[in-house]
Amino acid sequence: MTSAAPSRPRPLGARVLHAAAVLTTPLLPDDYLTLLNPLWSTRQPRGRVEQVVRETEDAATLVIRPGWGWPSHRAGQWVSVSTRIGGTWHTRSYSITSPAGDGAGDGDGLLRITVKAVQEGRVSGHFVRGIRPGAVLRLASPEGEFVLPDPVPPRILFLTAGSGITPVMGMLRTLRGAGATPDVLHVHSARHADDVIFGAELREMARRLPTYRLLERHTARRGRFTLADLDAVCPDWPDRTTLACGPAGLLADLEAHWRRAGLSDRLLIERFQPISFAAPDTDGGTVSFAKTGRDAPAPGGTPLLAVGEQAGVVMPSGCRMGICLSCVAPLRSGQVRDLRTGEVHGEPGALIQTCVSAAAGACTIDL
Repeated sequence: MTSAAPSRPRPLGARVLHAAAVLTTPLLPDDYLTLLNPLWSTRQPRGRVEQVVRETEDAATLVIRPGWGWPSHRAGQWVSVSTRIGGTWHTRSYSITSPAGDGAGDGDGLLRITVKAVQEGRVSGHFVRGIRPGAVLRLASPEGEFVLPDPVPPRILFLTAGSGITPVMGMLRTLRGAGATPDVLHVHSARHADDVIFGAELREMARRLPTYRLLERHTARRGRFTLADLDAVCPDWPDRTTLACGPAGLLADLEAHWRRAGLSDRLLIERFQPISFAAPDTDGGTVSFAKTGRDAPAPGGTPLLAVGEQAGVVMPSGCRMGICLSCVAPLRSGQVRDLRTGEVHGEPGALIQTCVSAAAGACTIDL
């Protein structure tokens, strides 16, 4: 019989925290640290709003001082941010507009996210018009694959519209900070000149950096940018790495165009919304929320996240796009339909994404 290998001693810091946890039960050392300073939480990174900068009439940048545990990020990534509204925590995901790094890319150690208020958007409206300096937010780790390529391509085409500028702004600031901006053509669409988020900064970059060209398209006057405009504004687009973020219809057209040209590997796309829901007209069922004891009718095309929120159930959520997995919940019984593919699935105990799942008959969720 062989003897078990000796266990490796835990680091001193972990042993100290374990001992403190035993002595302070039922509270944890983190609870006391958070009382002293909310940014000292070791269980989940937090951030304090230092400033709210109005970018346009309906968009603002939150300048946030991150606390312990905030990791570095890549230019173009997004972060899930939680804020308390009316006593309830709400989570949404927003692009990081700071340069790449740990938030110190501008030399001030601060993190920046830029939010555009959407119609009936409770959280986005709060961030743009209601939040004040001093508010404490919960932060998740940065995520996302729509990032500035490494190494940086010698020639880049950015195609953005509306709030689609936000992930690209982090890339542009990163390039500017590195002092070696490649040949960049940036086509950005907004309804009016005053609606261009970061408009003044983008125009100043175009004046100062000879390798950065900005083409603004004001759609109220000229209509939306389409593929018919591509060859005229960027004849060498096949030779450029293209990064695009904007309306779903434009992105779908770009994907098809690059695919026909055999250049799909040179196109990177970021979507802020799911592509489509595959089964909006199917029958749903009654959803029971086991922990809260509530039942609610659930149409076949309505995400369970929305059903629960309408029924007054506290539902965890994040990106609402089926990406961040913040909305997962255990399925106690029944089955659900994936709204992206139409696939029906589920078994007791399975974790489901409530933002992209609908009831496929009666089901029970452990919330």
